[in-house]
Amino acid sequence: MNPYAEHLGGRDPLAVMAATPPRIEALIEALGPERAGRAPAPGKWSAREIVCHLADCELVFAYRLRQTLAEENHVIQPFDQDRWAAQYSAYDISAALMVFAAMRRWNLALIRSLPAPAFDKTVTHPERGGMTFRTIVETMAGHDLNHLKQIQGLV
Repeated sequence: MNPYAEHLGGRDPLAVMAATPPRIEALIEALGPERAGRAPAPGKWSAREIVCHLADCELVFAYRLRQTLAEENHVIQPFDQDRWAAQYSAYDISAALMVFAAMRRWNLALIRSLPAPAFDKTVTHPERGGMTFRTIVETMAGHDLNHLKQIQGLV
């Protein structure tokens, strides 16, 4: 079961992924810098922190996609998002959005270049079990929608 893919509701993952960076940019612009940096509640991420998280995740997904294609029976390395988030005060939202958008274009170029059988290549996640390259792509798109909804709730 892929909890992030449930957010897709039948939408094309690649279309969602391509639309996410400009949607985030528009939402951040609507929020403005002060509101984008304000957490909605104690223990919740601000829009700036969410964009930092998306940039980090896009880097992680880039590695996972490439390792899945390059290796047989690859085991994904999980990461602790809260420990990574502890460093987000070092980043401004513009830089985070630029990293996210650039890496997303790079990842989409790779994904779109692949033949259909590549999407069935298998990989193992220690916490989620076996999955395919397609599952990773669906996870990326569903993850986008989850965080877009959070940012929209702040506007």
